[in-house]
Amino acid sequence: MSNGGPLESLIKAQTVASVILWGPPGVGKTTLARLLAANSNMNFIQTSAVFSGVKELRKIFDEAKRHQDKVSTLLFVDEIHRFNRSQQDSFLPFIEDGTIRLIGATTENPSFELNSALLSRTQVLTLRPLNSKGLATILARAEAHMNQTLPITDEARQKLFELADGDGRSLINFAEQIWRQNPPRPLTPSQLSSTLAQKLALFDKSGDWHYNLLSALHKSVRGSDPDASLYWLARLLDGGEDPRIIARRMTRMATEDIGLSDPQALSVSLAAWECFERLGTPEGELALAQAIIYLALAPKSNAVYRAFDAAMGEAKSTGSLPPPRHIVNAPTRLMREMDYGKGYRYDHDEPDAFSGQNYFPDRMTKTNRPPYFDPVERGFERDLKKRLAYFAKLRCQRSS
Repeated sequence: MSNGGPLESLIKAQTVASVILWGPPGVGKTTLARLLAANSNMNFIQTSAVFSGVKELRKIFDEAKRHQDKVSTLLFVDEIHRFNRSQQDSFLPFIEDGTIRLIGATTENPSFELNSALLSRTQVLTLRPLNSKGLATILARAEAHMNQTLPITDEARQKLFELADGDGRSLINFAEQIWRQNPPRPLTPSQLSSTLAQKLALFDKSGDWHYNLLSALHKSVRGSDPDASLYWLARLLDGGEDPRIIARRMTRMATEDIGLSDPQALSVSLAAWECFERLGTPEGELALAQAIIYLALAPKSNAVYRAFDAAMGEAKSTGSLPPPRHIVNAPTRLMREMDYGKGYRYDHDEPDAFSGQNYFPDRMTKTNRPPYFDPVERGFERDLKKRLAYFAKLRCQRSS
């Protein structure tokens, strides 16, 4: 907590505003709620969205109403994102009339998980994982409380902070395990790792971290960093992500961020996906790693992505325009009498197998609109750029 920061201001204030504490497990959300209640002399009620429903909330609101004249109520709701929309709405009138001050704790992104009406009545504070300095402070207090130093070497102490992974609660649990085992001599880093049940990496396949790690992988590939790409791939696999979801995202990278600058990228991604389906875990994961390195080092272009997006936008705005009649088949006499297919030039019979005719609706000729596809000067798209220029030159010659 930085001096003069929002948390310090909240704790020192006599009246507490309703806040949402957003952060990973073990960073002190419940402790902060108790500090706020203690410093404001408010009645502290704690509940969890995991075990509470509308019935339990109604009892809490009724109790807060009864004591409102004597003491204000600070309601702490852990895992508040687990309440559905209607349950979240039930807080609104009691926050507005001052019956309660709400402190909600969540590990999920409030923007996605909480009602906009509830967010507009609260302040969102983001809590980060504890750094080594913060973890060292917690461990020092635990040692003072136990009146004994944790029996580990200085190197093992740093290893312990790494295993805790920013989670103060896990750090205390690890320390308690070591004290219970009471080793005859200080543990080394390797002894510490074998002694403790290592904390699983923070990862929730249905929550924020699932998307955060996939996003980190995607952006590392887009940024042409194979080492960072491999790191996030490993984090996803180690966290239990379904490799098929990773393969799907890799295929998207090949089309969205590489495109025709390296057409082989799509084949590599699909081959890695198929290889995993055949081999499974762990052998198939190596195919994913191979493909990730290829994608990271491939030339990058989003020209196909931008071209398709532009075409979709124009198709939606001009969806009723018919094709020009010269490119519409005329299988019946009536259609021929209406000039369907009249004037069509078969490109294979033309010089250079190119007629230069217009294939857009009559109001959308190529001369009055910018091109959708604008290839970059990288990879295979450099050759495509030359082909576009070649056909543009021929089209100009044919039209003249």
